[in-house]
Amino acid sequence: MQDLVTAEWGDAVEAIERCYELGWTDGLPVVPPTLERVNEFLDYAGRSPDEVLGEIPERRREITVAKTAANAVMAGCLPEYFPVVLAATEAMLTPEFNLIAPSSSQGGAAVLVVVNGPIVRELDINSKNNLFGPGNRANATIGRAVRLILMNACASIPGLFDRTVIGHPGKYTYCIAENETDSDWLPLHVERGFSPEQSAVTVFASWEPRQVRSASHSQEVVLDTVADVASVLGSSLASSDSVGDDSLPVRQGEVLITIGGSADFWGDWTKKDVREYLHPRIGRSIADLKIVRVLEGHVEPVDYQNFASFVPEPDDILVVRAGAPDASGYRCSVVLSELPKVASAAVTRAIDV
Repeated sequence: MQDLVTAEWGDAVEAIERCYELGWTDGLPVVPPTLERVNEFLDYAGRSPDEVLGEIPERRREITVAKTAANAVMAGCLPEYFPVVLAATEAMLTPEFNLIAPSSSQGGAAVLVVVNGPIVRELDINSKNNLFGPGNRANATIGRAVRLILMNACASIPGLFDRTVIGHPGKYTYCIAENETDSDWLPLHVERGFSPEQSAVTVFASWEPRQVRSASHSQEVVLDTVADVASVLGSSLASSDSVGDDSLPVRQGEVLITIGGSADFWGDWTKKDVREYLHPRIGRSIADLKIVRVLEGHVEPVDYQNFASFVPEPDDILVVRAGAPDASGYRCSVVLSELPKVASAAVTRAIDV
């Protein structure tokens, strides 16, 4: 993005069209990254523009604060959103996240950003109604900044290093917050080692959210419905090309569950209770896997009793309290990882504010 420091922009339309010509957009118009505007973001964060946040050695790329700021500007962020974008970028450049895998896979993972802590209220990041939908600047632009960083700084360009076959709309923008004010459940970042007073982001390489509806007034029936959706045979986790442990007939990975509705519905249930109920129910029988030919061989009677779990451990089910808190009935979502956990794991990082 060398043109950033040398370009002289004319009127707004001309500048937007120039960004298209330079290949800087995700297909939608971007805010021209003038040097003055980028410097506002750098000053707000108090970070050196040359500071390296991480590297992608396979692509000979270094991701600097300046590159991150330029893409946050183009996404339409405000300067106060920039610390969130920085933390998300640092998280997805960690070895555990292993960005090279989800950013080049044919499966089309997007980077879901989940924000926790006081900064959610400060920036008015949506955690309630229309959770994954449009209408909130912070959600839309923070998520979009991550995608532009992937494309412009990490070279994850569709048809080049991004080998996605189908993809999903989350590859434009994919950012939510947890609703910590309407629930006494432990927030995600607290479960992952941070204090309630800290702000943090969790990044998760995943498919699109699958909406789940259950009209039941039973917590168990609701979670049975969630488990059924999380166990779909068409997911990458139902594949037999296991990574890391060839004895497993599936690619075990993480699952993120968002839970909306009234807090009264859950009574004494905790997130730990939810995970422990779901874990033994997310998966399929060996018979199911053979019937759809994920596994080869004839179906034996014992195959109906043998169960292949799609999730390694209960803690690999990330439970996020989010969605309209006063909705009638009950709705939630299931977000499946695109890769097995050994290839890419969710990462949480503190936001430096």
